[in-house]
Amino acid sequence: LTPEHPLTLSWDNGEGIVFKRTIAIDNRYMFTITSSVENKSDKPVTLYQYGLVSRHGLPPVQGYYLLHEGPVGALGDGKLYEPSYKDTEKPMEPVKSHGGWLGITDKYWAAAVIPDQSASTMMKFSSHNLGTVRSYQADFLRDATTVAPGASADIKSQLFAGAKEVSVVDGYEKNLGIKRFDLLIDWGWFYFITKPLFKVIDYLYRYFGNFGIAILVVTVLIKLVFFPLANKSYTSMAKMKVLQPKMQELKEKYPDDRAKQQQELMELYKKEKINPLAGCLPIVVQIPVFFALYKVLFVTIEMRHAPFYGWIKDLSAPDPTNLFNLFGLIPFDPTTIPVLGYYLHLGVWPIIMGITMWVQMKMNPTPPDPTQKMIFAWMPLVFTFMLAGFSAGLVIYWAWNNTLSVLQQGLIMKKNGVKIELLDNVKAMFGKKPPAT
Repeated sequence: LTPEHPLTLSWDNGEGIVFKRTIAIDNRYMFTITSSVENKSDKPVTLYQYGLVSRHGLPPVQGYYLLHEGPVGALGDGKLYEPSYKDTEKPMEPVKSHGGWLGITDKYWAAAVIPDQSASTMMKFSSHNLGTVRSYQADFLRDATTVAPGASADIKSQLFAGAKEVSVVDGYEKNLGIKRFDLLIDWGWFYFITKPLFKVIDYLYRYFGNFGIAILVVTVLIKLVFFPLANKSYTSMAKMKVLQPKMQELKEKYPDDRAKQQQELMELYKKEKINPLAGCLPIVVQIPVFFALYKVLFVTIEMRHAPFYGWIKDLSAPDPTNLFNLFGLIPFDPTTIPVLGYYLHLGVWPIIMGITMWVQMKMNPTPPDPTQKMIFAWMPLVFTFMLAGFSAGLVIYWAWNNTLSVLQQGLIMKKNGVKIELLDNVKAMFGKKPPAT
């Protein structure tokens, strides 16, 4: 079976009904099935087209909450259905659909049946025992087709079976008119950010020839988009530095009345038009982008085994180096230790990311509130271990983003005539008090 040589099967039921099925494949992953019926009898015949994808036995799944593996489809008016394998064990009422598709997906590969997009069909997911094996199924049943005596009819449907390459899947959606076929790829909740982000990264990859470089350039573009907000945030933090003496006066004035301290402090913020949470805004606004980039690295096959430079051979996998075996000098893998293994995965890039985050935190004045002070002190270490097992591309993005933030914050503080606290905060860690101002 090749694009130039389709496969044709034909048979006669012995009652004057001749069936013929032609299966053609394109240059990628789409099969086109043409079912033909010729009625040579003297009676009309009514037929129902049926298509299905089935999987025998429960496959191993990665079990990530953010990744769907199993039955999937755009049913009804194009609504996305993503039941788990277990969900299919409960009876499901067929969904009336005009167009759409359904099938079964893994992380990078999928199989889906696609009826004629102008036809009315009933679609459903189900499962049943096939001997000792559980079988999982996605199927559609088209409305009846009646063929009069002496007449014939042709019905087409399609089968996708292959890798979920973004350009290929989008091409099928556009060229074949398949309703919401791009949702075959699990873009997640932030679809409106995730897919455009991939498009930009993929475009830059085609220009630079390296997905890692593309991620670095995208980070710069994101910083430019959020520059006004970050500028306002860092300016607010610079003003807080100027108010440090007044804040200290409030602590001395009401040493035993924390409620009064907070009340007066809020009044001071209001008077000076300062947002005390401004320092968190640059991090908060990046969370959707961070999540979207995580999805891009995690679910797109284009990122699979995409190298960066040096020891990073796969941007979608964690940094393979590890501090706890002295980066390979000690011949053992600490990540295999039960329970503790995940927390003992600490490579070079996560450490770089942690250092850049620590530098960014130390550029700011020490928060007057002890709780905030403790949170800010531990945050870089917590993030370092938390992100150590994430995709290397994501950690590289975060480290580069922190570096750009440090440069941006430093320029804004200098512009506002505010002293950068980095050296004083580092000295304070070792018990050295900064000079009085």
